[in-house]
Amino acid sequence: MLKKLFIQNYAIIDEIEIDFSQKLNIITGETGAGKSILMGALSLILGDRIDASVLQSRDKKCYVEGTFEIGEKKAVKAFLREQDLDVEEELVIRREIGTNGKSRAFVNDTPVNLEQLRQLSSKLVDLHRQFDTLELGESDFQRQVLDALAGHADVLQQYQGAYAQWQKAQQELTQLQQQKDQFTKEYDYNKFLFDELQDAALTENELEEADATLKLLSNAEGIKSALGKVAYELSEGESPMVQQLKTLSNQLSVFSDNHQEMPALVQRLLSAQIELQDIADEVERLSDQVQYDPQKIELLNDRISTGYKLLKKHGVHTTQELLTIKDSLEQKLQAVLNIDEAIQTKEKTARQLLQKATELATKLTANRVKQVKPLQDKVNKLLAQVGMPNARLQVEVTPLANLQITGQDDIEFLFDANKSNRFEPIRKVASGGELSRLMLCIKSLVAQSLDLPTLIFDEIDTGISGEAARQVGIIMKDLARKRQVFSITHQPQIAGKADAHYFVYKEIKGNSIKTNIKLLSQDERITAIAKMLSGEKPTAAALENAREMVNN
Repeated sequence: MLKKLFIQNYAIIDEIEIDFSQKLNIITGETGAGKSILMGALSLILGDRIDASVLQSRDKKCYVEGTFEIGEKKAVKAFLREQDLDVEEELVIRREIGTNGKSRAFVNDTPVNLEQLRQLSSKLVDLHRQFDTLELGESDFQRQVLDALAGHADVLQQYQGAYAQWQKAQQELTQLQQQKDQFTKEYDYNKFLFDELQDAALTENELEEADATLKLLSNAEGIKSALGKVAYELSEGESPMVQQLKTLSNQLSVFSDNHQEMPALVQRLLSAQIELQDIADEVERLSDQVQYDPQKIELLNDRISTGYKLLKKHGVHTTQELLTIKDSLEQKLQAVLNIDEAIQTKEKTARQLLQKATELATKLTANRVKQVKPLQDKVNKLLAQVGMPNARLQVEVTPLANLQITGQDDIEFLFDANKSNRFEPIRKVASGGELSRLMLCIKSLVAQSLDLPTLIFDEIDTGISGEAARQVGIIMKDLARKRQVFSITHQPQIAGKADAHYFVYKEIKGNSIKTNIKLLSQDERITAIAKMLSGEKPTAAALENAREMVNN
C-alpha cells in the first residue's frame, strides 16, 4: 500500500506531500491542473526513464519519494531478500534527478538500478493508463485469473512439485545416457589398459624391491669377495683381529688390581672383541647368502623392463601408482556394466513422475475449463454495466504439446469490442479506456483470490457517464475493500464513491503557476462533485445530487 508520496521540484510542482487512504483514493481536478504531472512523478519511482525537462528549477535536485507498507506481501519480501535489500515493514523508494539530468534510485537508502526498481515496483503498484500495454494481455496473468477462480492452489502446488521432480529425473537420465555414450567410447581403450596391467600382475612395491635385488645380484661376486676378505681378517688370518684383542685384554687384566682404571679398559677390550666376533659371524652369514644367479637376474630384468614401460606409459613413478590406475580402470569398466541398470531404474522413475504430473495437469485443465463460461458470463455482464454493452470476452484453453511448469494449457483471452464476432488476443488490441475497464472487471472478480498490488486507474472512464460511470465506481469501491485503489477521474459518479477524495489545482506563487493537491473535507467533496456536475457555479440541484452521491 502506498502510504505517502513526496514530490519536490518536478515540472510545475514546487513541493507537495500526500498521505493516502488504504482503500479507495479518488483524484480529480480541472483539465490541465496537473493530474498527469502527478502520475508522471509517481512513474519515476515505478522505474520510468527520466526527462531532464521536468526539473522546475535547474539549480535544485528533483525528488520523488514513495513510502509503502508491504505487510504480508511475500513476493515483495522474497524480492528484497534476493537482491540483498533490507526487509522492513515500511519500504521507502526514492528517485533523485540531479541538476545535470542524471538520476539515482534508492530502496530504503540503498542504491538500486533501474531494472531492480521496475521489478520491485511492479510488485507494489499496478498502474493502468490509457495507451499503456496492459498486464491483461500477458499469458501468466490470464492463467492466474482462471486458477484464482478455480481455487485449486493445492493441486497447482502438487503439480509443480511433481513437474519439478520429473524435470530433475529427466536431467539425471540425460546425464546417465551421456555418461554411457562416453563410457562406450572409452571402453575398448580402458579395457586394453586394464588387461595390460592385469597381465603384468604387479604386486605392492615389486618394482622397487626388484630394482634393489637386481643391484645386489649384479654385484654378487664383488660383494662376496669383500665379505670373505673381511671375515678372514677378523677371525682366520695369521693374526686374527679377534684373537689379538683377546691377547691384549689378557695382558692388561694381570694388572687390574694395580690401577683403578685398568679394569674398565680391560672390559672395553673384551667388549670390542665380542663385537668384532659378532661382526665376523654376520659377515660369514651374508657371504653364504650372496650367490650369483644369472637366471634370477634375467627374470628381474624382464620384470623391471615391463614395469618401467608401464610407468612411462602412464606417467607415474611407483608400483603403487600403477596399482591405483589399475583399480580406477576396473571401476570404470564395472561402471559400464552398471550404467544400463541405472538408466533402466531412472527411466522407470521418470515415467512414474511424468504419469503423476500428467494426472495432476489434467485435473488443472478440467478445473480451468469449468471456469471459462462463468468467467465469460460474469465479465460480459460487468462490461455492459460499465458502458461497454457490445464488448465481449472469450477465453480459450488449448492443450500444449508438452507439460510446462504451469500445466499443459495455453490460455488466451480474446476480445471483441463491437459485437463483430472477430475475437482477437488482447495483447494485439490497442489499449485504452475500454481495455482498462475490462481489466477492472476481471480484477474485481479475482480480487479475493489474487495477491494484487495497489491498483491505479488513470482516466479509465473516458467515453462513459451516468449509470455506467456509477457502476465503475461501485466496482472500484468493492475492489477497494481488500486492497488500495486509486482512480483519476472526471466522473462525479466515481468521485462520489471515494474513501479519500484529493483535488489537484493550480495556484499562483509569485510570478509562476504551481500545481498543488489537497485532501477534501466532506463539504469540499460535495462542492467539488457539484462543480463536476454543473460547472463552476453549481446549482442547488447539483449540490443536492452531489450530496446524495457522497452519502450513498
